[in-house]
Amino acid sequence: MPELEGRNVLVTGASRGIGRAIARRFAAEGAKVVLSASRLGAHGDLQGTLEEAAADILAAGGKAAAMAADLSDAEARSDLVERAAAAFGPIDVLVNNAAGSAMKLPSEATTEERRFMFDINVNAPVDLAQQAIPGMKARGGGWILNISSATATQPALPYPDSKLAALVIGPYGASKAALDRYTVALAHELAEHDIFVNALAPVAIVLTQGADYVRHIAQRRPDMVEPVEMMVEAALELCSARHVGRVTYSRDIVHAVGRAVRSLDGREVLGDAFLEADVEATA
Repeated sequence: MPELEGRNVLVTGASRGIGRAIARRFAAEGAKVVLSASRLGAHGDLQGTLEEAAADILAAGGKAAAMAADLSDAEARSDLVERAAAAFGPIDVLVNNAAGSAMKLPSEATTEERRFMFDINVNAPVDLAQQAIPGMKARGGGWILNISSATATQPALPYPDSKLAALVIGPYGASKAALDRYTVALAHELAEHDIFVNALAPVAIVLTQGADYVRHIAQRRPDMVEPVEMMVEAALELCSARHVGRVTYSRDIVHAVGRAVRSLDGREVLGDAFLEADVEATA
Protein backbone atom coordinates (compact mmCIF):
# COMPACT_ATOMS: atom_id res chain seq x y z
CA MET A 1 0.00 0.00 0.00
CA PRO A 2 1.38 3.47 -0.85
CA GLU A 3 2.86 5.11 2.23
CA LEU A 4 0.85 8.34 1.94
CA GLU A 5 -2.40 6.95 0.58
CA GLY A 6 -5.30 9.24 1.48
CA ARG A 7 -3.18 12.00 2.98
CA ASN A 8 -3.31 15.65 1.99
CA VAL A 9 0.06 17.36 1.72
CA LEU A 10 1.18 20.98 1.40
CA VAL A 11 4.71 21.56 0.10
CA THR A 12 6.11 25.09 -0.06
CA GLY A 13 8.82 26.15 -2.47
CA ALA A 14 7.54 23.44 -4.79
CA SER A 15 8.00 25.03 -8.20
CA ARG A 16 11.49 23.60 -8.57
CA GLY A 17 14.35 21.90 -6.77
CA ILE A 18 13.89 19.86 -3.62
CA GLY A 19 10.30 20.96 -3.07
CA ARG A 20 9.23 19.94 -6.55
CA ALA A 21 10.90 16.54 -6.16
CA ILE A 22 9.27 15.95 -2.76
CA ALA A 23 5.86 16.80 -4.19
CA ARG A 24 6.35 14.37 -7.07
CA ARG A 25 7.54 11.52 -4.83
CA PHE A 26 4.77 12.06 -2.27
CA ALA A 27 2.15 12.06 -5.03
CA ALA A 28 3.59 8.75 -6.26
CA GLU A 29 2.98 7.41 -2.75
CA GLY A 30 -0.73 8.23 -2.97
CA ALA A 31 -0.81 11.72 -1.48
CA LYS A 32 -2.92 14.56 -2.80
CA VAL A 33 -0.41 17.38 -3.00
CA VAL A 34 -0.84 21.13 -2.96
CA LEU A 35 2.28 22.77 -4.36
CA SER A 36 2.92 26.33 -3.24
CA ALA A 37 5.44 28.90 -4.43
CA SER A 38 5.54 32.20 -6.23
CA ARG A 39 4.60 31.86 -9.90
CA LEU A 40 8.10 32.79 -10.99
CA GLY A 41 11.12 30.59 -10.49
CA ALA A 42 13.31 31.00 -7.44
CA HIS A 43 15.58 33.42 -9.31
CA GLY A 44 12.81 35.51 -10.86
CA ASP A 45 12.66 33.59 -14.11
CA LEU A 46 10.07 31.24 -15.57
CA GLN A 47 12.12 28.07 -15.32
CA GLY A 48 10.40 25.52 -13.13
CA THR A 49 7.05 27.24 -12.74
CA LEU A 50 4.48 26.16 -10.19
CA GLU A 51 1.96 25.17 -12.83
CA GLU A 52 4.52 23.01 -14.63
CA ALA A 53 5.37 21.19 -11.41
CA ALA A 54 1.71 20.39 -10.73
CA ALA A 55 1.15 19.39 -14.36
CA ASP A 56 3.98 16.84 -14.16
CA ILE A 57 2.25 15.11 -11.26
CA LEU A 58 -1.12 15.14 -13.00
CA ALA A 59 0.41 13.73 -16.17
CA ALA A 60 1.82 10.84 -14.14
CA GLY A 61 -1.62 10.04 -12.77
CA GLY A 62 -1.22 11.76 -9.40
CA LYS A 63 -3.33 14.38 -7.70
CA ALA A 64 -1.96 17.89 -7.41
CA ALA A 65 -2.99 21.53 -7.24
CA ALA A 66 -0.91 24.69 -7.62
CA MET A 67 -1.31 27.59 -5.20
CA ALA A 68 0.76 30.75 -5.52
CA ALA A 69 1.83 32.50 -2.33
CA ASP A 70 4.60 34.93 -1.46
CA LEU A 71 5.84 33.62 1.89
CA SER A 72 7.85 36.79 2.50
CA ASP A 73 4.51 38.58 2.89
CA ALA A 74 2.92 37.81 6.27
CA GLU A 75 -0.54 38.69 5.01
CA ALA A 76 -0.18 36.53 1.89
CA ARG A 77 0.77 33.49 3.97
CA SER A 78 -1.76 34.10 6.75
CA ASP A 79 -4.40 31.79 5.26
CA LEU A 80 -2.27 29.51 3.09
CA VAL A 81 -3.10 26.30 4.99
CA GLU A 82 -6.81 27.11 4.84
CA ARG A 83 -6.63 27.81 1.10
CA ALA A 84 -4.62 24.62 0.53
CA ALA A 85 -7.24 22.61 2.42
CA ALA A 86 -9.87 23.83 -0.03
CA ALA A 87 -8.19 21.83 -2.80
CA PHE A 88 -8.43 18.30 -1.37
CA GLY A 89 -9.31 18.57 2.31
CA PRO A 90 -7.56 19.30 5.63
CA ILE A 91 -3.77 19.16 5.54
CA ASP A 92 -2.24 16.03 7.10
CA VAL A 93 1.37 16.71 6.12
CA LEU A 94 3.11 20.10 5.92
CA VAL A 95 6.54 20.35 4.29
CA ASN A 96 8.14 23.74 4.88
CA ASN A 97 10.69 23.73 2.08
CA ALA A 98 10.67 27.34 0.85
CA ALA A 99 13.71 29.37 1.85
CA GLY A 100 15.29 32.73 1.23
CA SER A 101 18.98 33.56 1.27
CA ALA A 102 21.35 36.46 1.03
CA MET A 103 24.96 35.40 0.76
CA LYS A 104 26.78 38.09 2.74
CA LEU A 105 29.65 38.17 5.17
CA PRO A 106 28.36 38.16 8.76
CA SER A 107 29.93 41.58 9.29
CA GLU A 108 28.08 43.00 6.28
CA ALA A 109 24.59 41.44 6.26
CA THR A 110 22.15 44.32 6.64
CA THR A 111 19.15 44.45 8.94
CA GLU A 112 16.90 44.21 5.88
CA GLU A 113 18.72 41.12 4.58
CA ARG A 114 18.66 39.43 7.98
CA ARG A 115 15.00 40.25 8.45
CA PHE A 116 14.21 38.80 5.02
CA MET A 117 15.96 35.51 5.78
CA PHE A 118 14.52 35.09 9.26
CA ASP A 119 11.04 35.92 8.02
CA ILE A 120 11.02 33.29 5.26
CA ASN A 121 13.22 30.70 6.96
CA VAL A 122 11.80 30.89 10.50
CA ASN A 123 8.62 32.93 10.76
CA ALA A 124 6.91 31.52 7.66
CA PRO A 125 7.41 27.84 8.63
CA VAL A 126 6.25 28.57 12.17
CA ASP A 127 3.23 30.51 10.94
CA LEU A 128 2.19 27.68 8.62
CA ALA A 129 2.72 25.10 11.35
CA GLN A 130 0.53 27.11 13.71
CA GLN A 131 -2.14 27.26 11.01
CA ALA A 132 -2.02 23.50 10.50
CA ILE A 133 -1.80 22.34 14.13
CA PRO A 134 -5.45 22.84 15.18
CA GLY A 135 -6.72 20.74 12.30
CA MET A 136 -4.11 18.06 12.90
CA LYS A 137 -5.11 17.87 16.56
CA ALA A 138 -8.77 17.59 15.60
CA ARG A 139 -8.01 14.67 13.25
CA GLY A 140 -5.75 12.89 15.73
CA GLY A 141 -2.34 13.55 14.25
CA GLY A 142 -0.16 14.81 11.43
CA TRP A 143 3.37 15.52 10.25
CA ILE A 144 5.37 18.74 9.92
CA LEU A 145 8.76 18.67 8.21
CA ASN A 146 11.01 21.72 8.14
CA ILE A 147 13.75 21.64 5.53
CA SER A 148 16.94 22.85 7.16
CA SER A 149 20.54 23.16 6.02
CA ALA A 150 24.01 21.98 6.95
CA THR A 151 24.91 25.67 7.04
CA ALA A 152 23.27 25.79 10.50
CA THR A 153 26.72 24.82 11.79
CA GLN A 154 30.03 26.33 10.78
CA PRO A 155 31.92 24.12 8.27
CA ALA A 156 34.86 22.28 9.74
CA LEU A 157 38.41 23.10 8.72
CA PRO A 158 39.71 22.74 6.11
CA TYR A 159 36.76 24.34 4.36
CA PRO A 160 35.37 22.10 1.58
CA ASP A 161 35.30 24.90 -0.99
CA SER A 162 36.75 28.26 0.03
CA LYS A 163 36.99 30.42 3.10
CA LEU A 164 34.72 33.03 1.54
CA ALA A 165 32.07 30.44 0.70
CA ALA A 166 32.16 29.15 4.27
CA LEU A 167 31.70 32.64 5.70
CA VAL A 168 29.00 34.13 3.47
CA ILE A 169 26.61 31.30 4.37
CA GLY A 170 26.77 32.34 8.03
CA PRO A 171 23.74 34.67 8.20
CA TYR A 172 21.60 32.22 6.24
CA GLY A 173 22.83 29.37 8.42
CA ALA A 174 21.90 31.31 11.55
CA SER A 175 18.28 31.42 10.39
CA LYS A 176 18.32 27.67 9.77
CA ALA A 177 19.82 27.09 13.22
CA ALA A 178 16.91 29.02 14.69
CA LEU A 179 14.49 26.87 12.69
CA ASP A 180 16.14 23.70 14.02
CA ARG A 181 15.76 24.84 17.62
CA TYR A 182 12.12 25.78 17.12
CA THR A 183 11.49 22.42 15.44
CA VAL A 184 12.68 20.45 18.45
CA ALA A 185 10.65 22.53 20.90
CA LEU A 186 7.51 22.22 18.79
CA ALA A 187 8.07 18.48 18.36
CA HIS A 188 8.14 17.84 22.09
CA GLU A 189 5.06 19.97 22.62
CA LEU A 190 3.02 18.14 19.98
CA ALA A 191 4.21 14.54 20.34
CA GLU A 192 1.38 13.71 22.75
CA HIS A 193 -1.06 14.66 19.99
CA ASP A 194 0.60 12.30 17.48
CA ILE A 195 1.84 15.28 15.48
CA PHE A 196 5.37 14.49 14.43
CA VAL A 197 7.67 17.46 13.81
CA ASN A 198 11.19 17.11 12.44
CA ALA A 199 13.89 18.96 10.51
CA LEU A 200 15.85 17.57 7.59
CA ALA A 201 18.94 18.83 5.80
CA PRO A 202 20.92 17.41 2.88
CA VAL A 203 24.43 16.24 3.65
CA ALA A 204 25.66 17.95 0.49
CA ILE A 205 24.42 20.17 -2.31
CA VAL A 206 21.39 18.49 -3.84
CA LEU A 207 21.50 17.74 -7.55
CA THR A 208 18.00 18.67 -8.71
CA GLN A 209 16.22 19.15 -12.01
CA GLY A 210 17.73 22.03 -13.97
CA ALA A 211 20.47 22.70 -11.40
CA ASP A 212 23.24 23.17 -13.93
CA TYR A 213 25.41 25.14 -11.53
CA VAL A 214 25.39 22.12 -9.18
CA ARG A 215 26.56 19.89 -12.02
CA HIS A 216 29.54 22.18 -12.52
CA ILE A 217 30.39 21.79 -8.83
CA ALA A 218 29.91 18.03 -9.03
CA GLN A 219 32.32 17.72 -11.91
CA ARG A 220 35.01 19.35 -9.73
CA ARG A 221 34.00 17.92 -6.37
CA PRO A 222 31.62 14.94 -6.58
CA ASP A 223 31.84 14.58 -2.80
CA MET A 224 29.99 17.89 -2.43
CA VAL A 225 26.83 16.68 -4.22
CA GLU A 226 24.05 14.24 -3.36
CA PRO A 227 21.18 12.88 -5.48
CA VAL A 228 17.81 14.55 -4.98
CA GLU A 229 16.27 11.10 -4.52
CA MET A 230 18.25 10.74 -1.27
CA MET A 231 16.74 13.89 0.18
CA VAL A 232 13.27 12.94 -1.00
CA GLU A 233 13.44 9.45 0.49
CA ALA A 234 14.49 10.92 3.82
CA ALA A 235 11.59 13.38 3.68
CA LEU A 236 9.18 10.52 3.00
CA GLU A 237 10.46 8.64 6.04
CA LEU A 238 9.98 11.67 8.29
CA CYS A 239 6.49 12.32 6.91
CA SER A 240 5.18 8.79 7.33
CA ALA A 241 6.77 7.34 10.48
CA ARG A 242 6.70 8.29 14.16
CA HIS A 243 9.86 10.37 14.57
CA VAL A 244 9.91 13.07 17.24
CA GLY A 245 12.15 16.12 17.11
CA ARG A 246 14.85 14.80 14.83
CA VAL A 247 17.22 17.34 13.33
CA THR A 248 18.91 15.04 10.90
CA TYR A 249 20.61 14.65 7.55
CA SER A 250 19.30 12.86 4.50
CA ARG A 251 21.78 10.00 4.27
CA ASP A 252 21.81 9.57 8.04
CA ILE A 253 18.10 8.90 8.43
CA VAL A 254 17.93 6.74 5.30
CA HIS A 255 20.80 4.64 6.66
CA ALA A 256 19.46 4.55 10.23
CA VAL A 257 16.12 3.04 9.19
CA GLY A 258 17.46 0.96 6.30
CA ARG A 259 15.32 2.54 3.59
CA ALA A 260 15.85 1.84 -0.07
CA VAL A 261 16.20 4.97 -2.19
CA ARG A 262 13.68 4.94 -5.01
CA SER A 263 13.17 6.96 -8.17
CA LEU A 264 10.83 9.93 -7.91
CA ASP A 265 7.99 7.91 -9.42
CA GLY A 266 8.57 5.25 -6.76
CA ARG A 267 8.88 2.45 -9.29
CA GLU A 268 12.59 1.72 -9.25
CA VAL A 269 15.01 1.05 -6.41
CA LEU A 270 18.13 3.11 -7.11
CA GLY A 271 20.20 2.09 -4.13
CA ASP A 272 20.61 2.81 -0.43
CA ALA A 273 22.16 5.50 1.75
CA PHE A 274 25.43 5.17 -0.20
CA LEU A 275 23.84 6.10 -3.52
CA GLU A 276 25.91 8.70 -5.37
CA ALA A 277 24.60 11.46 -7.58
CA ASP A 278 24.66 10.83 -11.31
CA VAL A 279 26.32 14.03 -12.48
CA GLU A 280 26.05 13.02 -16.14
CA ALA A 281 22.27 12.55 -16.10
CA THR A 282 20.00 15.22 -17.52
CA ALA A 283 17.38 15.28 -14.76
